[in-house]
Amino acid sequence: MGVRDVQSSAGVIRNNYLSKEESFMYDREGRFRMEDTMNAARIEYTEKAVMHMAARRCDVIRISQTEAVLALLTKYSLPNQFYLDIPDARITKIGCVMLRVNANNTIHVRFLRMLTQKELDRVFVFSTHPGHKDRKLDIRSF
Repeated sequence: MGVRDVQSSAGVIRNNYLSKEESFMYDREGRFRMEDTMNAARIEYTEKAVMHMAARRCDVIRISQTEAVLALLTKYSLPNQFYLDIPDARITKIGCVMLRVNANNTIHVRFLRMLTQKELDRVFVFSTHPGHKDRKLDIRSF
């Protein structure tokens, strides 16, 4: 057997480029600093394969360009992938993957695309967090 071969019960499995899925966003990218915020949001996902579309309200309590912490009841079954909408900031359909479910009714999610700085600024302008009360919106960028 070669160095790159793996022994299994079915025989020898050869490692190739498909044996490890790698993405730039999850494996190589540096983390961005999370900022406290308080925005109303909604997650949308499918139940029972693709038969039923469901939506649940939540609050975004921390956010960065690539991840967020959402507050919602976690005792119900939550999907691993869903869309996040932040209606106040007019940001729709951010694809998310759940990283961790915390015991304090929060979940840590990773975005499938990076938020632009413009979108992040809109989130902070419409935030009810006391740290963002002096943020102003640039009308030309809206």
